[in-house]
Amino acid sequence: MDFYSIGANLRKVRIQKKLRQEDVAEKAELSVNYVGAVERGERLPSLETFIALLNAVGVSADIVLCDVLNNGYEVKNSLINDKLKTLSREDVSRIHELIDVEIKHSHHK
Repeated sequence: MDFYSIGANLRKVRIQKKLRQEDVAEKAELSVNYVGAVERGERLPSLETFIALLNAVGVSADIVLCDVLNNGYEVKNSLINDKLKTLSREDVSRIHELIDVEIKHSHHK
């Protein structure tokens, strides 16, 4: 199982929320080096530490774990749907056309 995405997703949310690694480390009572190692996928935190990181960043576990959970695509689809709601009809139509092309050319038959 690829745990790199856990740290990458945590980092993405941290950056979106304009938090520094130092901010997260302080809130989670961890070292900055440790937070960086988790974000780079070099360390896999214990459950207790993972919860502390989630609380420090202010994100739910499903968002951070969406790439390693069997139902993670449901989370991603929900996030995409939320983003699509903010776009014009023309943009949504164009995105749907792109998705249709990708599906047509995928290995799924």
